[in-house]
Amino acid sequence: MGAPKGKRDFRDEDRLDPRERHQVEYWMKRWGVTKDQLVAAHRKVGNSIKDIGTELGKKR
Repeated sequence: MGAPKGKRDFRDEDRLDPRERHQVEYWMKRWGVTKDQLVAAHRKVGNSIKDIGTELGKKR
């Protein structure tokens, strides 16, 4: 059974909420970085996944 219409997975979003453990763990694994690196990039450039990835030298 598919996801309810209108519901999106957090990976479809273009913002990172560092309080959401599942989001942080996903991007840590996807980009091969530590939580500290991810949080530091988030603090530096904001919550945009694209900007965080650029800061870390990764692609979305």
